[in-house]
Amino acid sequence: MKAYLRAVFTMALGVAISVHAATPKPNHQQLEQNTRLQIFLDNANFGPGKIDGQQGEFTKKALTLYRQAKGLPESSTPANPKAPLDTTGLDLSGVDPVFTTYTVTADDLANVGELPSGPVAEAKVKRLPYATVAEGVAEKFHCALQFFKELNPRKTDKLKAGDQVTVPNVKPFELSAVKGIQPGAEEKAVIANELGEDNATPSNEKAEKSGAEAKLSLHVGVKDEMLEVLVDDKVAAAFPVTVGSQQTASPIGHWTVKAVAKMPTFRYDPLMLKKGERSSHANLLPPGPNNPVGVLWIALNKKGIGIHGTNDPDSIGRNASHGCIRLANWDVVKLAGMVKPGVPVTVDDNSPLGAIGGAAKKP
Repeated sequence: MKAYLRAVFTMALGVAISVHAATPKPNHQQLEQNTRLQIFLDNANFGPGKIDGQQGEFTKKALTLYRQAKGLPESSTPANPKAPLDTTGLDLSGVDPVFTTYTVTADDLANVGELPSGPVAEAKVKRLPYATVAEGVAEKFHCALQFFKELNPRKTDKLKAGDQVTVPNVKPFELSAVKGIQPGAEEKAVIANELGEDNATPSNEKAEKSGAEAKLSLHVGVKDEMLEVLVDDKVAAAFPVTVGSQQTASPIGHWTVKAVAKMPTFRYDPLMLKKGERSSHANLLPPGPNNPVGVLWIALNKKGIGIHGTNDPDSIGRNASHGCIRLANWDVVKLAGMVKPGVPVTVDDNSPLGAIGGAAKKP
C-alpha cells in the first residue's frame, strides 16, 4: 500500500509541476518531508495553516511555538531559505505514512449542495453547504484545495461515493461532529454576532486566576497572526488566525469568552462590517461550512466580536477580517473543545516569536 501511495503521490507531483511551472516547487522528497512536519504539528495542536507541503510562515511559526512549549532548543536558521526546516529533536516517525487513501462516503455527498451567489440569495436558502465534494474532502483533511487536486490529478471534478483519493494522513475534521462538541455553556439557535454586550470595554488588567479551570487563557498576537492557548501562562496549543484591518481592527485589550454557537447564523450587514455601524440593510445567512463565519462562533463579551471559523481556509493570514479573529474550521473546532465561558482572552501586538514574528501574508 505504501508503495502504491508513493507512486500515486509521485505522479501527482509531476502533474503539479507541469501545471504550475512558473512557481518553484520542492522536489517530491522535500514536499513529503514538509507535509510530514505539517501533519505532526497539526496533530499536536500547533496549527501550520492549511496542509500544502510548503515551508510557509505559519509552519515556521507553529514549529517555533512547539519547540518553546516542549522546552526544545530553537531551530537553526539555514543559510539557504529553501533548505528543509530543522526538525532536530522532533520524533516524526509517528506520521507514517504521510499520505493515505480515503474512500468518499455518502455523508460527504450529503454535505454538498447548490451554493447561491451573494448574501441576498444566500439568505433565502436553509443551509450553506460545500460547493463540491472536493472542497469538503480537502477541508476534512486540513488540506489546501489546490494541493488536494494535485494529489489526485484528473479525479476531483466528479467525485462520488466509493471513489478513493489520496489525502494527508492527518486527524480528520468531521463536520458531523461539530454538534457534539462540549465547550461548556452553549448558545442555541442564535445569530452569532448578536451575542455579547453592546457597550463592553476591555479591561485594563488580565483576569485574576483562581481554581483549576481559571488557569486557561487565550492570547491573540495581531502582528504574528497567531492565537495561543495558555495553561499557567505556558503555551499549550497555537493556531494561525486572520485579524482585523486598520479600518476595522481587532479590539486590543483583555476580554472574556461569553458563549459558543455551533453552526451559527450570521447577520451580514455591510455597513457594520465596514464601519462598525449597524444598519437596517442586513441579511441573515444560514448555517453551514460556507457561512462566512464557518461552523462555529466563540463569542467574546464585546457584541459583534468573536473567534470564529471561515468559508475560505486559504484566507487565513492573507485577507484582513472585519475585527473578529478568524480561524480555519478545523482549528476553531479544536479550540472550542478547550475553552469555556469566562476564559480570559488578551488581544495585543506582543510577539513570542522573536525574529520570525510579524504578519504572515503568504502562509
